[in-house]
Amino acid sequence: MPLVLRPPTTEDEPALRALHEELAPEGFEVVLADGSWPEVLAQVEREASGVGLPEGRVPADFLVAEVDGVVVGRVSVRHRLNAFLLAEGGHVGYAVGRAHRRRGHATEMLRQSVVRLAALGVDRVLVTCDDDNVASARTIEANGGVLEDVVPVGPGRPAKRRYWIATAG
Repeated sequence: MPLVLRPPTTEDEPALRALHEELAPEGFEVVLADGSWPEVLAQVEREASGVGLPEGRVPADFLVAEVDGVVVGRVSVRHRLNAFLLAEGGHVGYAVGRAHRRRGHATEMLRQSVVRLAALGVDRVLVTCDDDNVASARTIEANGGVLEDVVPVGPGRPAKRRYWIATAG
């Protein structure tokens, strides 16, 4: 069964909170809102519609990556860039749980995210990764990413590789 990207549901809370705890030591936040699960889902809906956004946020789709009914990761598809996203975050942020890595899930998650952004009228998608994240760099390059530059982001943090992916052939 193929990988599916879909909005989170009430039933996803245990899997997404567990994934959040698993990836926190890597510096990755899976759940991007605070509060009870109904509050998190309400925030996801607001961000998708672009209504009532917290400071510094842009309209974005928070999607669960699922294979055969199992949550394998999550992706954030940001509809546009602000200054922070242009410098560090990019249009797409994705994570795959450790037990599901090296199976092509991240590559497919990014591919589907680029298709979503193309449908929104984005002609060039910015995707970034830490300079020392070889797996993510390969994922981006497998999706046609062209490295623009590697930029420092602050003391004690790895530089960011900034790639652009064209959405039209």
